[in-house]
Amino acid sequence: MSHQNEAQNAASERPRRPRVTIPELLKMAAEGRPIAMTTAYDAVTARLADEAGVDVILVGDSVGNVCLGFENTLPVTMAMMNHHLEAVARMKPSALLMGDLPFLSYHLGVDEAIRNAGGFLQRGAAAVKLEGGARRLPVVKALVEAEIPVMGHLGLTPQSVHAMGGFKVQGRDGEAAVRILEDALALQEAGCFSILLEGVPADLAKRVTEVLSVPTIGIGAGPHCSGQVLVLHDILGLVPGPSPKFVRQYANGFGLLRSAVERWSEDVRTGAFPGPAESYNLPESAQAALDAWKPRT
Repeated sequence: MSHQNEAQNAASERPRRPRVTIPELLKMAAEGRPIAMTTAYDAVTARLADEAGVDVILVGDSVGNVCLGFENTLPVTMAMMNHHLEAVARMKPSALLMGDLPFLSYHLGVDEAIRNAGGFLQRGAAAVKLEGGARRLPVVKALVEAEIPVMGHLGLTPQSVHAMGGFKVQGRDGEAAVRILEDALALQEAGCFSILLEGVPADLAKRVTEVLSVPTIGIGAGPHCSGQVLVLHDILGLVPGPSPKFVRQYANGFGLLRSAVERWSEDVRTGAFPGPAESYNLPESAQAALDAWKPRT
């Protein structure tokens, strides 16, 4: 049996918590219970995040930076996103599963946006996320009309990295701050069930959260949002090098895993691996036949 099948069987056998739904998220926010959201890009990270008890799993287009070696999210395609979403969905997480619509998947027209977002739902997602404010309202309205739940994304929107001149905090002047606030209200009016706020001052995020009736999810937006999201690999310290200011690492995952691989490599080179515990033995009857065998002359 493969390790993948073992993981799937273990996922089906473990006690399951109730599946998180959008009404449950809205109830959590209304009751002041913070929402925990993180990313997953494959079956292993999906199982890890779900067993840790997060409320929302986002298959983010951040897969481009984190897993695929791209400098930003712009090269990520729908085919890539569908591949990773399907891997996560196979684990049947109890957390609400959301797919991130990548660059150009919702920019070319409403019909294509519905087709791409609907494809996420057909593959197991319960909602989609897209970036942008007022200019995205026709798409958001069309998706909601098609019964596709949408989370908006304002502030630092990575798909706009070139227009923004880099990954910079947004909403720092009065005009920009008011625009984010008005965009948030417009997205809520268009039917978004939640708004993600990335890379904005904490007091602006606090004001947006107070004004909206739908929950906000923050990343680099301070402590006053309805919930928080971080990339799982950042939480685990799996990405070497300096982290953004808003990241708190809860493990030195890269160092820990590198050390494990170093120890394994050394065991291979010294002959310590594999040992009896990792080896299979012939039954006595088979051993006797093997010993009696002689090559044909």
